[in-house]
Parts: sequence; structure tokens; C-alpha cells
Amino acid sequence: MSLMQAESPANETALPEWLSPRQREQWMLVALAGLLFAALMAGLMLGGLRIPPSAWFGAGEDSAFYSGILVNIRLPRVLLGGLVGAGLALSGASLQALFRNPLADPGLTGAASGGILAVVAGIVLIDMWGGAIGHRLGPYALPLAAALSCCLTTLVTYVLARDRDGHVDIANLLLAGVGINALAMAVIGLFVSIADDAQLRSIQFWMMGSLAGANWVAVAATLPILAIAALTLSRQARALDAFTLGEGEAFLAGVDTLHLKRIVIGATALAIGASVAFTGLVGFIGLLAPHCARLLGGQRYRYVLPASALLGAALVILADAVARMAISPAELPIGVVTSLIGAPAFIAILRRAQRG
Repeated sequence: MSLMQAESPANETALPEWLSPRQREQWMLVALAGLLFAALMAGLMLGGLRIPPSAWFGAGEDSAFYSGILVNIRLPRVLLGGLVGAGLALSGASLQALFRNPLADPGLTGAASGGILAVVAGIVLIDMWGGAIGHRLGPYALPLAAALSCCLTTLVTYVLARDRDGHVDIANLLLAGVGINALAMAVIGLFVSIADDAQLRSIQFWMMGSLAGANWVAVAATLPILAIAALTLSRQARALDAFTLGEGEAFLAGVDTLHLKRIVIGATALAIGASVAFTGLVGFIGLLAPHCARLLGGQRYRYVLPASALLGAALVILADAVARMAISPAELPIGVVTSLIGAPAFIAILRRAQRG
């Protein structure tokens, strides 16, 4: 029995017994949508400067000042945070089905570490050698490098995991991802060792994650990519349900398992690349949100995928609000906040799986 299957008894008590499984899923999606709306409101109001709702649409100099902050700073930041959280949660949920393990997260395929490697290399080398292309692209050079490197790293991991017949075993994919992650982190360490103080501050931004650089351009660039990835993954919900029972069982049920692996790996690479591109690493969202979604509502991926997206978006927005308020007027990296929440949750999930 897989770890995914071992979780199912706990889901029966998440909501009242008189609700059918489908009703539980529907009510939980409504509740999570409400949580996301509350998180959006909190993200707009809270921060180093609190902006009460009464000032949003009022008149006068103060209201104009508040409106400028809301429209130009808070709103794109909250929207980008929601998109990143949803993308990471969708990726985590899909990879957990593919690996049939609730401890899987978006970093397993090496995509995230590959994206960060490209950014770190760009920070050091553009300043060191004055890269013409990087200076021409300006502030979009590093996000573009991160997104492309995420996809390229995932492709390399997939190629390394293939056998002579072109089939990809999940265990080989996991091992290839571990190897790519280790190699990427080693090269990142090499670049960090030769970076100066200013470069190290920039590297810290990407390594620990932050929404400080959010703007409307970042939202516009991230939204269509994540929409494509989300639509692609949602169309594989039934196939993912079958795959959680085992690759052999899914094949007997009529699922083209090789095609499913390619689709899931490609779509998650897009989602991770878009998520990492403007915010850097935001840890544990891809692990925590899908697991909580299953515990709250059920195992069916027609429910798990949207529930994970809603919960992941809400968690990132709330974590960013905490990051802005904790040491105001400065702010914590958002990865610190999500890790402080996610690490204990990860340990709890691990202990539960061991007892499972």
C-alpha cells in the first residue's frame, strides 16, 4: 500500500458523516475560496502601513495616497503571491500523484534548483563580465533565465531517467532529480563563494524568496503560463486518480502512463518556472497545501487540484503579510515564514506516514 492510500481513513472525519464525498468536496472548495478571499483582503490591508477598507474608495489626499499604494504596490504583490502559491501547490499535488507519495514536492525533479542556479550564475557573471544580453533585457533577464532553466533542468532529469526503450521509471526519475539537485546546489555554492557583498544580497533574495519585486508586468507574465499549466493538469485528474493506485493498475485502467508522465512533468516544469521566475524559492507550499487539501476534503484529483491551488494561494498571501509585519519597516524573506510553518508540518506528515 502506498503512502497516498494510507491517508484515506483520516479524510472520512474531515467533515460531517451525513455529507456525501462529493458534497464534502464542494463545501470544502467553497470554504477554501472564502479563505482565499479573506487572505486577499488581509494582504491588501496589512503591512508596514495598514490601510483600512474605509480608505480604499474615499476622497481626499489620504485616500489618493492609499489608493496609489493599493494599486501600484499591494494589489500586484498580492495577486503575484496568489499565483505563485497556486502554481506551487498544483505542481506539488500532481507530483505527489506521480510519485504516489504525499512527501513529494516541486523540488524533486530538480526544476526549482535549476532555476535558482541560472539566477545565481546570472547575478555573478553579468556583473563580472558585463553580459550585453543581460543588460539589454534589464530587470527581466533573471526571471527569464530562471524560467528557461527550470524547463531545461526538468528535461535533463527526464532524459536521464529514461531506459533504453524510452520508458521512464518513477524511481529512476526520483534518483535523477536528487542527482540534479545535488549538482545544482554544488554549483550554486561555487558562485556564492566568489560573489561580492552586493551580489550576495541579491542571491539571498532568490534563495529565500520574496514578493518585494512584484509588479503588474510580473503578474501579466506569470498568469498565462500558470493558466496553461493548470488547465493541462486539470484535464489529467482522472488519470492521476488511477495512477495513485499504481502504474500497473493505471495502465490496466486504460491510462497511457508514459503520456501522463510527460504531461505532468512538462506542466509542472512550466508552473515551477513561472513561480520561481519573479519570487525565488518559496518552500513547503507544494508539500503542505496538497496534503492539507486531501485531509480536509478527499482524495479525488478533480477536487485535490483546485483545493490545493486555493489553499496554496491563500498560504502564500498570508505568509507574505506576516513577512511584511514581523520586523517592520524591514521585511522577512517569505521563504523563512513558509519554512517555519512547513517544516513542522513536514515532520508531522512524515511521522503520520511512518505510522500509516
